[in-house]
Amino acid sequence: MPPSFQATQIDIAEGFIDLGRGDPQLALLPLDLLHRAARSRLSQSDNSFLQYGPEQGDGYLRLALAGFLADADASSADPDRLFITAGISSALDLLCTLFTRPGDTIFVEEPSYFLALSIFADHGLHVVPIPTDESGLVIEALESSLKLHRPKFLYVIPVFQNPSGHTLPQERRERLLSLSKEYDFLLLADEVYQYLHYTLQPPRCFGTYSSFENVVSLGSFSKILAPGLRLGWIQAAPSLIQRLNNCGLLTSGGGMNPFTSAVVRGLIEDGSLQRNITHLVETYSARVNSMDEALKRYLPEAQFTTPRGGYFFWVRLPGCDARTLRKDAQSLQTDFRPGILFSSQDGLHDYIRLSISFYDSADIDLGLKRLGQSLHPS
Repeated sequence: MPPSFQATQIDIAEGFIDLGRGDPQLALLPLDLLHRAARSRLSQSDNSFLQYGPEQGDGYLRLALAGFLADADASSADPDRLFITAGISSALDLLCTLFTRPGDTIFVEEPSYFLALSIFADHGLHVVPIPTDESGLVIEALESSLKLHRPKFLYVIPVFQNPSGHTLPQERRERLLSLSKEYDFLLLADEVYQYLHYTLQPPRCFGTYSSFENVVSLGSFSKILAPGLRLGWIQAAPSLIQRLNNCGLLTSGGGMNPFTSAVVRGLIEDGSLQRNITHLVETYSARVNSMDEALKRYLPEAQFTTPRGGYFFWVRLPGCDARTLRKDAQSLQTDFRPGILFSSQDGLHDYIRLSISFYDSADIDLGLKRLGQSLHPS
């Protein structure tokens, strides 16, 4: 039995509340939408989506996606600058394969998405952390590190960052673009939470700067539709798209997920994707309020900024060792992710990451009540 299935069974059977989970609640996965879209596609006489497909990805999906992105960012999007992927993790792995070699230096935010750090470790890359603050990546710290290192790329999550929830403001983005050009490194922008905004309309995505030769925007349907689709996209300049098209993986196997692409295309074209996003924003926004209230009620010493989009609360508990707290919380059938997981330098020991994606408001309240009991046993 796969571990993920076991974890789900424990949650249901024993009331275990894992507030560290970064995946959507099963009830929020739009089975009916996908069933109708798949039935519609399979009822047509055109069966070309059952072929290998072009390396760059299904052209009809890229055209529909370009329209969606243009509407979302109020900026033009070119389907020829889009490359279909099997999600952001797959895209990161492919980019590491094509543009790095073991021992190369890369920059990441501190903190950063811990599973991306695992991908970079798989490729034997030397990771240099760049500090962040309430506005995301600290540009002055980046400039200092660029005087010491020549990174192949900088990996950033510029909107509602995982785990901190921070968003990089426009002035820092512009400086970052300038530095990436001056020092000739790729800027990999993981923008998976771009369209899950509750009280803040984020700056336009880095994909709108795809005329820059070294800017790579990574998008995904995992958070706005369903992660099991394993479908996403890269938005970049033509020279980089061509490099991706010519890689051995794709010249051998064809484009990624042509069948899924054909199904999702229909959801974009008939407006279902946007309606699903609207529903998710309404649902998650209410959960953010619930977690905010519960943290203040049960963990009054917690230091945090209420996220304005995305999934995560990044919480500091001064003087607390999160790993020890985690063991105590698990004994009360509750869990979270300790901050050390998100550090590339074994830091952030008194931080925890909490998520609003998998549980409704009642379970969020109960989970934080248990966490408070773990921190303050009677």
